[in-house]
Amino acid sequence: MTAVATFGAGCFWGVEAAFRRVPGVIEAFSGYSGGHTEDPSYRDVCTDKTGHAEVVQVTYDPSKVSYEQLLDVFWKIHDPTQINRQGPDFGTQYRTAIFCHTPEQEAAARKSKQALEASGRFRQAIATEITAAGPFWKAEEYHQRYLEKRGAESCHT
Repeated sequence: MTAVATFGAGCFWGVEAAFRRVPGVIEAFSGYSGGHTEDPSYRDVCTDKTGHAEVVQVTYDPSKVSYEQLLDVFWKIHDPTQINRQGPDFGTQYRTAIFCHTPEQEAAARKSKQALEASGRFRQAIATEITAAGPFWKAEEYHQRYLEKRGAESCHT
């Protein structure tokens, strides 16, 4: 049995690579979600007019990795206090977001966000949106395993 989780944490290349390294993750695809444009292209999303975020959809085995463990990875791989940006990338497509596929995921995401806020790890408020998952549009093939294809482990040098 598998489950699906969807996360937006800035540019999807590094996010996809990070989730692929998690034991129990079966597949991770870069794509777009959270907007109003049907089957958007990367060019469309980059206009900042589609409403979509760059996301990674993760298929995982819950007997090997829990949703809560995936949330821990999500919080560690980006700055959740940034509004509509991560590093040098800016625009609503780079927003921090958790798209929940079940009520249980939503409850876990909210609990996890509250715990992070209470931890004092960040001086600013957590900007991550938590919403119900809508359609996922897989990004163009050249975005899939982008860093792996180039022999890189992360987007940063």
